Amino acid sequence: MTSKINPDPFTTRPEIEGTFGVVATTHWIATAVGMAMLEKGGNAFDAGVATAFTLQVVEPHLNGPGGDVPIIVHDVKRGRTEVICGQGPAPARATIAHYRSEGLDMVPGTGLLAACVPGTFESWMMLLRDYGTMRVRDVLEPAISYARDGYPLVERACATIQTVEQLFRKHWPTSAAVYLPNDEVPKPGTLFTNKTLAATYARILSEAESGGGGRDAEIERARKAWSQGFVAEAIDKFCRTQEVMDVSGSPHRGVLSADDMARWQPTIEAPLTYDYGRYTVCKAGVWSQGPVTLQQLALLKGFALDGLDPTGPEFIHLQIECAKLAFADREKFYGDPKFNEIPIATLLSDAYNDERRKLVTDKASLDFIPGSVEGFGGVVKLRRAEGQREAVGALGAGEPTVGRFGEVRGDTVHFDIIDKAGNMVSSTPSGGWLQSSPIIPELGFCLGSRAQMFWLEEGHPAALAPGKRPRTTLSPTMALRDGEPYLAWGSPGGDQQDQWITQFFLRHVHCNLNLQEAIDAPAWHSEHFPISFWPRTARPGVLVVENRVPKATIENLRERGHIVEVGPDWSEGRLTAASRVGRRRRAAANPRGMQGYAAGR
Repeated sequence: MTSKINPDPFTTRPEIEGTFGVVATTHWIATAVGMAMLEKGGNAFDAGVATAFTLQVVEPHLNGPGGDVPIIVHDVKRGRTEVICGQGPAPARATIAHYRSEGLDMVPGTGLLAACVPGTFESWMMLLRDYGTMRVRDVLEPAISYARDGYPLVERACATIQTVEQLFRKHWPTSAAVYLPNDEVPKPGTLFTNKTLAATYARILSEAESGGGGRDAEIERARKAWSQGFVAEAIDKFCRTQEVMDVSGSPHRGVLSADDMARWQPTIEAPLTYDYGRYTVCKAGVWSQGPVTLQQLALLKGFALDGLDPTGPEFIHLQIECAKLAFADREKFYGDPKFNEIPIATLLSDAYNDERRKLVTDKASLDFIPGSVEGFGGVVKLRRAEGQREAVGALGAGEPTVGRFGEVRGDTVHFDIIDKAGNMVSSTPSGGWLQSSPIIPELGFCLGSRAQMFWLEEGHPAALAPGKRPRTTLSPTMALRDGEPYLAWGSPGGDQQDQWITQFFLRHVHCNLNLQEAIDAPAWHSEHFPISFWPRTARPGVLVVENRVPKATIENLRERGHIVEVGPDWSEGRLTAASRVGRRRRAAANPRGMQGYAAGR
């Protein structure tokens, strides 16, 4: 007799469910810290801040204090979904003329010239002040403790350090002092500390609590210690006095100053949205790549996806061909809307996408075809990669790919949190990786490299300019269902983020997979369009799939003209997701790279 017990499809772990709250992150320690905040009476926003600071410590190869962050929140009391833009802008002295005078035709992918204003600390303080309930001490103490007392290094962090070991030894001695303890690459599982970073955050906490007053006064003093105090002063001094080797092969001084940091604050804005059946999908604005998910949905809604096999050739082909069109528009049109008018209403309109959809045939397109909106957009110079790029498809998608000068593609962290009250937060902190630039010795962390996403061509919407935000790849997501806040999800992975984010959503909506099934299902990504990171190359027609994609599907995709490369079984993405329906809270997390990275929940 056939057993009827547990007839559900196999997943690597169950989709967890409860009523108190859920935390899903890319590292188990951060997940534990987030849940601890909820258990102590904090809300989802308090938990998010504590989680974020902890991720800076335990995944230093994937994010850091010198980086940047977009945050999507749904606040039950306000009754609305909002975006906090924690993407710092280019410094005042970051002009195309200056970079050209340095003999550069691209912003380097590493070093001090790639640094924008660090956006994370101010953004977490804004989230804590305007949405949270806890004090600075509550959310900083876990990170201080792990940085001071130690945490086990995951394999991928050690591998990253090993890859840039000689760069640290020859050119970045301040990084060697932190990441080569005992003058050697630490082994996986090493109890690793960063006591200088712990001291930096302990000093901020001390200054925050030094003047009395309530929670808001403490947060304000913490902000000043960062952007107008000792942190900004140390960053300013380092950029002025140090010539740092970068991926261009030549050393350069930075242009970021204390004045740049003092002048900037994060902003709160409404999300961009797109209605897809009973769902309203929410993304950050066109200063991010987030709207490419919305553009893919605007194209895909013209196809009958219900009932398609999520590992079948038709499902994969349609998603990839629509991604090619949406990402081509990203390259041509996206940029900081404070500097250029971006025709996003047109790009998401039915009329525009009805025409674009006609370009999707049964065959794979090998052409790069941005759309046309009269009076808008820039010229995209397509740089083709020579041969097999050292790409995420070869090493495991979503994993950091680090060259000898520290150039990096597609690595970061992500978390989704929903509390008992129904407050939701989704965020993708990134930048300030240990391999992005040298450690500032007084602070214990390095600066980010997001400015590499600017173009050095005048007239392009994403051209470098002082005070302008680079078009970040960071892309958290939320969705309402039937008008009610429902789902938060996202993934690390650079240009792949909004491919995996879209795939997850389609599998959940059209194939009726639960959160964990939609994460575990075989995945893929296209390398058809220019990567956002140095050296900005493209591989037209290349489609990288997990080895778990059926062989018949792979053969059919090749017959359609896709240049299919097969990666490891579990190599595409590091998604997490959380949902709310009534009192029920559900969450799921990625199993890929559990030993190499960390698998949170």
